[in-house]
Amino acid sequence: MKRTEREKEFSQRMISRRALLLGGVQLGVAGSLMWRLRDMQLNQAEQFHLLAEENRINLRLLPPTRGLIFDRKGVLIAGNEQNYRVVMKRDDAGDIDLVLSRLAQLIRLSDDDIERARRDMLRNRPFVPVTVAERLSWEEISRVASNAPALPGVTPEMGLSRYYPLYEDMAHVVGYVGPVSERDLEALEAPDPVLLIPRFQIGKSGVERMQEDQLRGRAGSQRVEVNAVGRVMRELDRVEGTPGGNLHLTIDAKLQNYAIERLHGLSAAAVVLDATNGDILALASGPSFDPNLFVRGISSTAFRGLLDNDFRPLVNKTVQGLYPPGSTFKMVTALAALEAGVTDGQERVFCPGHMDVSGNRFHCWKRGGHGRVGLVSALSESCDVYMYEMAQRCGIDKINEMSTRLGLGIRYELPITSVSAGLNPTREWKQRNRNSDWRIGDTVNASIGQGFVLASPLQLAVMTARLATNKAILPRLLRDPIDRAERESASLDLRPEWLRLIRRGMVETVNDRRGTAYSSRVVADGQLMAGKTGTSQVFSITRAEREAGIRRQEDLPWNRRNHALFVDFAPYDDPRIAVAIVVEHGGGGSSAAAPVGRDITLAALNGGVPPLSAYPSPQRNRIRAEQLDLEERLRTPEALRVSRA
Repeated sequence: MKRTEREKEFSQRMISRRALLLGGVQLGVAGSLMWRLRDMQLNQAEQFHLLAEENRINLRLLPPTRGLIFDRKGVLIAGNEQNYRVVMKRDDAGDIDLVLSRLAQLIRLSDDDIERARRDMLRNRPFVPVTVAERLSWEEISRVASNAPALPGVTPEMGLSRYYPLYEDMAHVVGYVGPVSERDLEALEAPDPVLLIPRFQIGKSGVERMQEDQLRGRAGSQRVEVNAVGRVMRELDRVEGTPGGNLHLTIDAKLQNYAIERLHGLSAAAVVLDATNGDILALASGPSFDPNLFVRGISSTAFRGLLDNDFRPLVNKTVQGLYPPGSTFKMVTALAALEAGVTDGQERVFCPGHMDVSGNRFHCWKRGGHGRVGLVSALSESCDVYMYEMAQRCGIDKINEMSTRLGLGIRYELPITSVSAGLNPTREWKQRNRNSDWRIGDTVNASIGQGFVLASPLQLAVMTARLATNKAILPRLLRDPIDRAERESASLDLRPEWLRLIRRGMVETVNDRRGTAYSSRVVADGQLMAGKTGTSQVFSITRAEREAGIRRQEDLPWNRRNHALFVDFAPYDDPRIAVAIVVEHGGGGSSAAAPVGRDITLAALNGGVPPLSAYPSPQRNRIRAEQLDLEERLRTPEALRVSRA
């Protein structure tokens, strides 16, 4: 049907409106697109450039160089050595099982190594490099490099690894490093990003652990350009990290080596202090272990062997081991009685070989008794009955106060792990921990270092240094090689006449014919030694064992025998060295611990193997034979050469 002119005009107007509306929409869309393109090109160009760069450029952390550890004279005791290793990234490797299989044909890789590497790659993000093998030879690393096209994602590298050149000597002091564990990360609120690098090593024990923040340093960074499959094409930028700080210990590596070898074959501990300032010159715990085994990866068999060893080589007995101090505690009891005013040190007490207290009989080690003894002879001959009498007069409170004053029962803040506080028992302690009242028998036992009293070899050495100097000596392990100013220790304010009696008792212990350590005396001029023996009971011989004929310590199993102890200082007139020795289950202090203490004291005074002239002439042939055997094990001067930081 033919449309009228009016209808045609109306239709044209409608089409024009729609065209205008559609054109407007098209123009708006085009304008928006143009505006967005302009914004992206001008305002957001830098942001998109960075996004593109992130797809082409990788940023990697560079592990810092760990700080070195030296002894007091500059001998290197913890350093770093070159370490050829192979790393692998999961996102570049593709089929990781295939690549690991190929790699195993080129280098030594056990099934455990392959499984560990596979587990680490699946646990971490795809672009994180994982160490597959380390400590490779030059030939092995060369084979990997030459076969690189067949090993996608695999990169040979050269890094640094921790190394302990003195092996067993410093294991308990310096400790060792190991890979970061989940427990390590959980213990930190904000872990350093470098700790997330697989198999990155941190301190696990000893100084390495306690000074981790100073030794670790700060990581560097590396920017590298990668291709479409992630292979590194070139290095664009590198910022080296900050190396960890170096440490100097107060330990004398030569003396430490002598002490370790002198303890050879024993489960024992030896501590040597500079009596003038508290510097720890030796901290030897035997037997020891090679910390390098833990750095390189110790086998389960070797680790189980260390754990199952009755001599407990993994335990630092010098600070962690706690022992009844036995008769080495008698100086504490004697001083407590003097300060309490219950004796003047001159009166004599009769020792019949025992004392009855509250219906119980307490024996003296000398069954026949010592007769009438004064304070000096009670120390030199180690009379128990004299101490029983003094303890009952002054009481446990005075004994506890003097013990604390002399440095026992205190946890010293040293940069090593597992430092024990020991135990200075009090009435309150027993009520709180044993739910029992303190009894007079407890005081009697404590007077001779038995019962609840426990001390570490370090604490006994501190006690000895304080007795020798009348100063509140504090042990120190870290040393500032630049600041040579001597620390001034506070006075203990013990009356000189009391200390003269105590020191006289100690010097007669070693140098009087009736002294318990007379066979371990020193005859060299200017090196007169004062000391005290101790024997602490571990188990009593039961009635059944006595009826079976077991009457001596030597008849008991090793782990039920008494501990042997000895403390000393020298020279007597000008104390420079304080020493404490504990021989676990060694029997008597005079026979097992005192000879060790004398040798280590002489080594400290003479700077090495003691001269034969320091020993009584009847003993020199035997001593020389012992020295020849020991000298074969001592480190050579070359092994103890001074290194430069």
